[in-house]
Amino acid sequence: MNDALAHADGSPPKPTPSANLCFRTGEAIAWRLITAGALSLVSAALLVALSGHSPLAAFVTMATGALGSPHQIGVALNRATPYLLGGTGVAICFRAGVINIGAEGQIALGGAGAAAVALHWPDAASPLTAIASLAAAAALGALWAGVATAIHLGRRVHEVLATLLLNFIALLLVQQALAGPLGQLGAGFLQSPELPSAAWLWKAPELNAHFGFLVAVVAAAALSVTLWRTPFGFALRVAGSSRNAAAYAGFSLPKLTWGVMLLAGALAGLAGGVEVLGVHHRLIEGFSAGFGFKAVTVALLGALEPFAVVPAALFGGLLETGALSMQRQIGVPSALVVVIEGVTMLFVLAATVSRK
Repeated sequence: MNDALAHADGSPPKPTPSANLCFRTGEAIAWRLITAGALSLVSAALLVALSGHSPLAAFVTMATGALGSPHQIGVALNRATPYLLGGTGVAICFRAGVINIGAEGQIALGGAGAAAVALHWPDAASPLTAIASLAAAAALGALWAGVATAIHLGRRVHEVLATLLLNFIALLLVQQALAGPLGQLGAGFLQSPELPSAAWLWKAPELNAHFGFLVAVVAAAALSVTLWRTPFGFALRVAGSSRNAAAYAGFSLPKLTWGVMLLAGALAGLAGGVEVLGVHHRLIEGFSAGFGFKAVTVALLGALEPFAVVPAALFGGLLETGALSMQRQIGVPSALVVVIEGVTMLFVLAATVSRK
């Protein structure tokens, strides 16, 4: 995505490839999404039948496994939290026409930042430990997104390439940290020591779900209000619809790019911190594997509407939780769930994306 700034002689800027894609909005989008969901269910039933199992039994088992007890619901909420935080950041970027594929690395570094602060906080019993750790997670995620933005705007490297390649560097940095200062001596694999209990996120007693999900919902609601009720959000929507129009309207495209990338990076970093402090209670190598790309999926399933990403993330969390029961009880491969998610995303994309 090159800067669509007007030339000094007044001639219009050249259109960019990313400007040719737009996302449908309006009243018809709800019916399009419902239709896409129905078609994805039919496709999923066919896939399960082809695997030699009863689609009805598979869906009942999946639903029971995801919603059968308060504990299972809590597990699904915990799984959905990083998808929701990362997905809202991806959604706001895509709304502005910025294709951010770097959530995976930002989540990983966010988790590393949270663990580093929690392990080295002066007063391990202080309730401020968790707050400081989450702040560090968000800051490190934003910093890594800032690196990608600087490469993109400073050297005119496409943001997809910059954010994607930085994912691998971030994962290697976390691996190196666990092999060095953050690692637990004598552990059988790369992990940090257990974090102080003061840094753990509070959990609902019966659900066993940490309050990070509530934080993610509040963040999604705030981003939705920002997108639809603020001048900044209006500028993002204009830039996402037509970068030429945004440039002619006087909006600074580099500033918009910096804004959405730093915001998305902070949310992704926060997702990593929440996962480390709320689920694992330690930093583990590969804890974020797949989170960033699932964030892109839920953002698209939510039609790039930040608050609509909430049910999309819940869908992903419930689907993954139910898949474990489906695999255990009737033998349907859990890998089939990934195929179902991919088919669902294809139907949703067909319903929400058009080419100008």
